[in-house]
Amino acid sequence: MKDNPKDIFERDLSGEMIPLTDPDYYKIGTAINEAQKIIAELNNSYHDKTQARGLFSRLTGIEVDETFELLPPFYTDFGRNIRVGKNVFINHCCEFMDRGGITIGNDVLIAPKVNLITIGHPLNPADRRATYTAPITIGNGVWIGAGATIMPGVTVGENSVVAAGAVVTKEVPPNTVVAGVPAKVMKIDCNRVTEN
Repeated sequence: MKDNPKDIFERDLSGEMIPLTDPDYYKIGTAINEAQKIIAELNNSYHDKTQARGLFSRLTGIEVDETFELLPPFYTDFGRNIRVGKNVFINHCCEFMDRGGITIGNDVLIAPKVNLITIGHPLNPADRRATYTAPITIGNGVWIGAGATIMPGVTVGENSVVAAGAVVTKEVPPNTVVAGVPAKVMKIDCNRVTEN
């Protein structure tokens, strides 16, 4: 036995492969069950902005700013690894799989049905039921369009726009627009967008 082994949550958050046979895997299962109880409470009856914010704070274990707004339903597998800044709006039907950590900056708009996915499975079929994680970071001033998916390990730079339906697999530079599957840079310098 190793001296001073890391807790399974630390190992999971650091990206270590976690097999279902890990002797501490039950702790992850317990945390997921606790999150699902809060999600059920959030999604199965009407809550005003203050109540929804309170339930989201319970879910993450961190008090969110009073400028945070969430429009349920909202889905997550874990909840405790989500961090949000000020003046963040999350629209309905979003899925945040946050075991790898999701950090959302200030002044972020997240449209309906956005998926932030920090967890994956190994390609080797023998290990396929194991999981590994990589964090997602969303910079200040980002707008993520409806139905977009951000994959594990991606950073979206400040003031960028992720177009509706995009699947983002690589870092998004600041002040750019990305679109497509996989997402590619379509416009550079969002600060200089002009309309005709």
